[in-house]
Amino acid sequence: MATVRDRGWSYFDAIVAAAPLQHANPWVHDGGRAAYRPDYATLERLLGVPVLLKATSQSGVPALALDVWVSYEFRRAGFDADRVWPRASTPRVLPPEIKDFVEKLPKKDRAALWSRISRGVGGMGSANLLGKNYVKQVDVVMSSWATGPELMVSTKRMDSSFGKNAANRVEESYGDAKNLRLRHPEAALGFFYSLSAIALETEAVTAEWLIDLLIKLGREDDAYDAVALVLPDLKKSEEPADPEPQDEAGPIDAGAVDASEAAVVDGTAEKVDIADVLPVSLYSEAVPDELDPGRFFTVMVNRILDNSPINFHAGARARRRAPLT
Repeated sequence: MATVRDRGWSYFDAIVAAAPLQHANPWVHDGGRAAYRPDYATLERLLGVPVLLKATSQSGVPALALDVWVSYEFRRAGFDADRVWPRASTPRVLPPEIKDFVEKLPKKDRAALWSRISRGVGGMGSANLLGKNYVKQVDVVMSSWATGPELMVSTKRMDSSFGKNAANRVEESYGDAKNLRLRHPEAALGFFYSLSAIALETEAVTAEWLIDLLIKLGREDDAYDAVALVLPDLKKSEEPADPEPQDEAGPIDAGAVDASEAAVVDGTAEKVDIADVLPVSLYSEAVPDELDPGRFFTVMVNRILDNSPINFHAGARARRRAPLT
């Protein structure tokens, strides 16, 4: 029987596959410069999936909506779809060298091996990266065996318990940035935060303090290259029923497989109707320019391309060179 998480993935995959702008160049002219224009309509539709499924924070589905969109945007930017994790199909995390190897096998061997990989043998459900001092699970990654991580984005979502968990989330982000940056100094390192717009009314002081900290977090030379904020305009009835979950304590094994992600339901994926999903609008008026998602993707893509050889990421370079009018 499919879990809420399985159903969430079915809806996410269907929404991304049907996104009208998935192949459109996200770069536009802005005052003589190329600027990145995100596909906010797809994000709003993805944010509606946890509401439809009544998925709690503990299910992981609300947080996945953000991960799926951020990875979708980097694929829109022109980066290799198989290098950006989570991938648009299972396994969600798979080194591209493994895919290339399997695709070169005889057809009969290829099918058998893909079947084993799809069941979690050789594929991982989460990207666990070694930082300077400890292994960290990173939500959105672009990597290969040849290059190592070129992109690392941590996402956080807070839909409730604002005063209780805000400080903890910011403190964690500072430590994670330092840990990852010191081992991977040339990678593009970002932090993407989702805060329910309800907080602007119910806990205005906490929300203002948190937004100010996010701005400062993006100014540190040895931390994140860019920080972004989105404010889903959730109604009270759409808040998750459970409190904000706390991460499990203890070290992460770099080779650990996340069984909740690695497992794949036998047979075809569940058929879903994305027309059932009601988009969750974004309250953009309160997002400062320094935390604008468009600025975030502009900075992150530019850093990846500036820190790699000219013959790397040809698709992304071509799209950046030809912004829409």
